[in-house]
Amino acid sequence: MAIYGQITVYGEDHMNTSIRNQIGGTILEILEDKIMTEIVLETAAGKITAVITTRSAKDLQLRVGDRVSAIIKATNVSIGKE
Repeated sequence: MAIYGQITVYGEDHMNTSIRNQIGGTILEILEDKIMTEIVLETAAGKITAVITTRSAKDLQLRVGDRVSAIIKATNVSIGKE
């Protein structure tokens, strides 16, 4: 599953948000490019990949092993079948 959205790092400061679709997990892998970074999370629902800007990843100081929450906001979900 790939998510184009947000990542929240767990810490002492807890952020409240109106977005209800949140899945907690642990960072397994970080694939950084110049503009975008893929963050692979291990969650109770399985592996999830989030794509965020590299600047955001650096601002959050994300590291493999960090506990984070994938915050999912979508206006629609599409299904395709071959």
